[in-house]
Amino acid sequence: MDTEQYVSKLQAQMNPAANPSNAIPMKKYMKGKFEYLGIKSPERVQLLSAFLKENGLPHPDNVSPIIKSLWGLPQREYQYCAMEIARKKLKQVNVDFLTTIEFMIESKSWWDTVDLIAATLAGGFFQRFPDHIPEVPDKWSVSPNMWFNRSAILYQLKYKVKTDTDILTRYIHPHTGSKEFFIQKAIGWSLREYSKTNPEWVLGFIAANKLKPLSRREGLKWLNRQGLGADN
Repeated sequence: MDTEQYVSKLQAQMNPAANPSNAIPMKKYMKGKFEYLGIKSPERVQLLSAFLKENGLPHPDNVSPIIKSLWGLPQREYQYCAMEIARKKLKQVNVDFLTTIEFMIESKSWWDTVDLIAATLAGGFFQRFPDHIPEVPDKWSVSPNMWFNRSAILYQLKYKVKTDTDILTRYIHPHTGSKEFFIQKAIGWSLREYSKTNPEWVLGFIAANKLKPLSRREGLKWLNRQGLGADN
């Protein structure tokens, strides 16, 4: 099945479930940046699952064209479907898929796509192709595109004991003074997640670095709940 057929069949599965009354608050929640069919997450997951059961996942060679086609559709639900298809095929795509990951990060960028792309798709890609570390995330960290900066900070989010703290430090440091909410939040989130694996390192990092209040607060959130934080 070619890209056009695959995407058309997915649209035929999704479009009848459109709910305009849901679409209005969904669009408002995303600051009016995207159009919506109005399909809430549980139903969208069920619809995509039914579609994949009937039509299967695309061949690895077709994953990128299908993702880019879905990314071009105005309704945000199709970007969510594209990310899920990418997640399911991540272990089968080749190294060229990196260009698709970068396309997704810089196109129609907002936290609802970039966070999953960074932590799941980019994170999984770099585990499969570690030779691209640190060259690619280094490039992201100094990009003028804030969403690439955020992705560099977050791609190790699920690495736990495999987290490279030297790399994490290198991507946080240039952005500790950022006034950008999404960067401050990313720094705190990355520290919070790693604190569940290595609380001593995170406490030491926060003590040794002047972080924005939001980054510090987010970084200490889990530790404070455990009674281990510097604010206890």
